[in-house]
Amino acid sequence: MKEYVNPIMEGADPFVLYHEGSYYLYATNATSEGFKVYSSKDMASWKDEGFCLRKEDVMGDQGFWAPEIIYRNGLFYMVYVANEHLGVATSTSPLGPFKQREKKWLSERQAIDGHFFIDDDGKIYLYYVRFDNGNVLYVTTMSDDMLSIDEENEKFIFRASEDWELKDESVVEGPFILKHNGIYFLTYSANHTRSPYYAIGYATSSSSMGEFVKYEGNPILKMNEEVNGVGHHSFVKTPKGELVCVYHSHYSKTQFTPRTICLDRARFEVKKGKTILVIEGPTKTPQPAF
Repeated sequence: MKEYVNPIMEGADPFVLYHEGSYYLYATNATSEGFKVYSSKDMASWKDEGFCLRKEDVMGDQGFWAPEIIYRNGLFYMVYVANEHLGVATSTSPLGPFKQREKKWLSERQAIDGHFFIDDDGKIYLYYVRFDNGNVLYVTTMSDDMLSIDEENEKFIFRASEDWELKDESVVEGPFILKHNGIYFLTYSANHTRSPYYAIGYATSSSSMGEFVKYEGNPILKMNEEVNGVGHHSFVKTPKGELVCVYHSHYSKTQFTPRTICLDRARFEVKKGKTILVIEGPTKTPQPAF
């Protein structure tokens, strides 16, 4: 049986796209130049496919962070961060090149960590982070072409408020939505990414715009004896239906950077009559490939 061991490579803020039999991994991995992409058939062996976005093709010239991709109507859309602003670029291939026909930001105000979500009715949402005495979460709707947002009607979701979220600065970031049995699970990371206490939690709602209620069992992924600083994640579902959490961790127990990318299985389970989300990690031992 083929196996993998965490971490799988260097990088931060990872996102994995599954498309037509292959996985594509995007991450914060070339902050002054753009983004590189990696491909795999099993998420155990990865091929470096080079740059999928270069800064000369888009708005922004530094601080390229947290890329995320969605495929819709024959195009791949990437929401990315540069210069602490959000932009959207498109490509006809998951390998890129991702470009902007019109170089512009989604918002002239600072924002980071964009996350696309298309609901069952086809409505498109963007979840993201604003800066307001710390990092706080917002959501709004997107235009049908996914190149603009309804900024006037954006909605504040929440800020750091729980003890586990306030170990190092007031930060909630890296939002990601999973919809399960009609419930919206908003997963996020809290604490500064440099902190060993950087960790993942979630909140739930019956509506894509909230109100979201934080899970009392948070955090659902946190440091252990071998790994620090686990967070800023995404989820991908395999063809067999396995749910996989992709996240970054500190380089070691004593060194923050370069951050490294990890994979662990996740699942929904019913506990005391309530559906909860579980991430089976962080692991450092060999795991079965997907």
